[in-house]
Amino acid sequence: MRPRSLTAQRIEGTHRVSHGIELENVTRVVEGETHLADIHLKLEPGAFHILLGRTLAGKTSLLRLMAGLDKPTTGTLRADGADVTRVDVRHRNVAMVYQQFVNYPSLTVYENIASPLRLAGKLRGPELDKRVRETAAALRLEPYLQRLPAELSGGQQQRTAMARALAKDASLLLLDEPLANLDYKLREELRTEIRQLFRNRPAVVVYATTEPTEALLLGGKTSVLHEGRLLQTGPTLEVYQAPATERVGRIFSDPQMNLWDAELSEEGARLSPEVAFPLSGHLRGLAPGRYRLGVRAHHVRLSPGGPGDVRIPAHVEVEEVSGSETLVHAAHAGLALTAQVEGVHRHPYGAPLELFVPPSRMFVFSPEGRLMAAPPFSSEAPAHGQD
Repeated sequence: MRPRSLTAQRIEGTHRVSHGIELENVTRVVEGETHLADIHLKLEPGAFHILLGRTLAGKTSLLRLMAGLDKPTTGTLRADGADVTRVDVRHRNVAMVYQQFVNYPSLTVYENIASPLRLAGKLRGPELDKRVRETAAALRLEPYLQRLPAELSGGQQQRTAMARALAKDASLLLLDEPLANLDYKLREELRTEIRQLFRNRPAVVVYATTEPTEALLLGGKTSVLHEGRLLQTGPTLEVYQAPATERVGRIFSDPQMNLWDAELSEEGARLSPEVAFPLSGHLRGLAPGRYRLGVRAHHVRLSPGGPGDVRIPAHVEVEEVSGSETLVHAAHAGLALTAQVEGVHRHPYGAPLELFVPPSRMFVFSPEGRLMAAPPFSSEAPAHGQD
């Protein structure tokens, strides 16, 4: 990771202090369809706030309400303690970066960055020029200031959009899946830059994404959305390591978390007539009954990792090779299993294999989906979604 430049630090320091955004009982209904339902959320300045959810979870709807582009059907939105529920976007101090490269095609990079400053009329002459050039330097755009957006790569166009938002000196910065249209390498590069530029700013920064790995890499705090409802919010790593419900665990896992029905008794847990294991560690003390056991795919192995691993005989259904990893999809006695393993593996369809699962990495949910037990917390953020 590159160290932050002095330019980036100076840009950070230009923003005014914000006291945060608060949503109370916010609901939005459009033509009888509920886009957001009873949202309670407080976003403090100086922290990176992630909105995590699948497509149509309500992330963009929530960002548009925060920006003032849309109005809630019911509920209240406060900015710095003031009620701004019905205040139009033109009268709010907000900047937004979209998934698409939204730049003015007829303006140079310099003028794109300068445009919100000229519109606000607060900076002129040398002060405006200094702000534009410092912002461009922070995003490594100095060589391209006289180019038009069509002459830039996708990454450079998105940097230009972010630079315009950064230069605006807004107290609320909203980023709506800004890296979704970029290739993998550019996404990795810009994630690092975003984390450096927007972390610990005195503004409220909200970043929407569908990708659990992106949320983990950016850190901060995460709010998980599903079908317009807020399921859980808290420090990103805590939400990842202790999903309050099975649904949160599903959303915050990529590949999707393995989930199996199991019968727990004083003797142990039974997944099938062939697979049973004793309860130990965080699993000990659970009352007998039916549960749902969950384990993330990167904890399912093709060879034992420890003496307590549960051996599950299975057969291969399909394999997906992705770079240096392979997703092995298998089945056992009606149970679907997915293992995310290092290296390239080739097994024919139907081939028998053994999978190994450490009970120490298992989540336990009630039949209704409520978290009953979670693996011990790790103090370090998992790399690429792993812990």
